[in-house]
Amino acid sequence: MTYNCLFSVLTDAKLVDETLDHAMAMAAAHQAHLDVLCLGVDRSQTGYYYAGASAVVLQETITKAQEDAEEIEAKVRARLEGNSMLWAVERGVSQLADMARHVASRARFSDLVILPQPYGEERGAELEPATEAALFEGRTPALIVPEGSKPKPEPQRIVVGWNESPEALSAVRAAMPLLTAADVVHVAVIDPPTHGPTRSDPGGPLSQYLARHDVKVEIDVLSKTLPKVSDVLIRHATDLSADMMVMGAYGHSRFREAIFGGATRSMLEHATVPVLMAH
Repeated sequence: MTYNCLFSVLTDAKLVDETLDHAMAMAAAHQAHLDVLCLGVDRSQTGYYYAGASAVVLQETITKAQEDAEEIEAKVRARLEGNSMLWAVERGVSQLADMARHVASRARFSDLVILPQPYGEERGAELEPATEAALFEGRTPALIVPEGSKPKPEPQRIVVGWNESPEALSAVRAAMPLLTAADVVHVAVIDPPTHGPTRSDPGGPLSQYLARHDVKVEIDVLSKTLPKVSDVLIRHATDLSADMMVMGAYGHSRFREAIFGGATRSMLEHATVPVLMAH
């Protein structure tokens, strides 16, 4: 099992280099084909224009989106041209409300999507729906690239956030090409349940499953000593000098996480190493 088809969508020229660094490194390490969608986003909400707004206003927003797409494409091609890897670049324009359809239709025919961290200073509103479109509509695992992180296409130390959820198991299966090649995989179990079939052996079934795939696995049982589960995972990854984290995405609904917060939302905001997520 390997990653043969990689996909990335770029909507901000400022994020091209850091995202492509990871995408190109992953493509080279796995001899994969990399598809890049350079998307100019019309961030206006057509249904909420003030009374009397003319077609000139509409045209201005579309023109700006087209210029953004052309700028992004130029930067992407400058990075990829002359490279021996297999790649393809596509340019397009979309309204913010409709971009999920374009992202998902391409992500679903990929093995892994590489995306920039959707939250942070000067991060556009379109990055969040792009991430969610890949995970939900595209049903494709996503590698989220934090600002300033170094590419680790063959991570040697990986932390898996394990809570026995279907989402976490999907992430583990999606990350198997990386897990089998790692020096060690730490399965982090935070405050395991005191009742249930695994109460005396937290993470045991997962450990057995990974071992049968020749993964060198260790179980780390942690206490929730910080307010958020994501904080505990991030601190643990930092303490271990981990190269990557693997976890399930959106065990709760997207609406609930947007309003009340959640491990996925917090991890997307504060992760310091690449995070492979799946739903």
